[in-house]
Amino acid sequence: MQTNNPAPKIMGVLNVTPDSFSDGGQFDSLAAALDHARVLIIGGANIIDVGGESTRPGAQRISTDEELARVIPVIEALSAELLNTGRNDVQISIDTMNASTALAALAAGAKIINDVSGGLADEKMFSVAAATGATLVISHWRGFSTEMDQLNQYQDVAREVAIELKNRIDVALATGVSKGKIVIDPGLGFAKDMDQNWKLVARLDELEKLGYPILVGASRKRFIAGALDADLEVSDSGAGTISNNRRDLATAVLTALLMQRKMWGVRVHNVVATSDAIAIVQALRDSN
Repeated sequence: MQTNNPAPKIMGVLNVTPDSFSDGGQFDSLAAALDHARVLIIGGANIIDVGGESTRPGAQRISTDEELARVIPVIEALSAELLNTGRNDVQISIDTMNASTALAALAAGAKIINDVSGGLADEKMFSVAAATGATLVISHWRGFSTEMDQLNQYQDVAREVAIELKNRIDVALATGVSKGKIVIDPGLGFAKDMDQNWKLVARLDELEKLGYPILVGASRKRFIAGALDADLEVSDSGAGTISNNRRDLATAVLTALLMQRKMWGVRVHNVVATSDAIAIVQALRDSN
């Protein structure tokens, strides 16, 4: 086991949506969202990733106005609370594909743009990142949720994802985004079937070659459930057969194993399980 890799940041998921695949409707009021953010922070989250639009398979797009109405009050209130309590060790991320939402979120107190489309859904996204100096997470993406399951043709998934991410990085740099502000994400679950997701996870070294920090978002996704139930359907129609508790434990195990690689962060729903897994790996490393 490698011992020189720092512990990954924990990005806690805060979906203020009615239709996200595992927690839709649970935190779509301001009070519930803030309460959950506090739980995530107590559990060890370094980043709170606020999202107002579901990207689950088959999800329909919403208007920018609706997205703004969902996320901005939460970000404003959470930012004020973090400031008042002196929690400058916790940052807010905006999970959006819309440049206007990203800009408004940054003005409200967010510091990170997490764009699952890698700037492909809105060509102005990279300009917003460049102008504001925000950290930018560029994910691998081939299409919106309504079509992504038909876009999973690969000859070598790890190498092709790395090539396509490199293309997006080049565009970001050309737009003026600082190299030091870029984080990359393999886009697990986006235009990839179960087998392709596992092949990609197993070969994250292809992404490491690009030389950028890596964020991994495997939490509760269907390929995780598929490893626990070989009979699970490829679609999420059978998702309920594997509970979130089991998915969270499996995600924590995967995080522990991936700590042998150079990860900047992990995006998870259950922060406590992941924090515990990281602590166990660190204890084992420290004993060497």
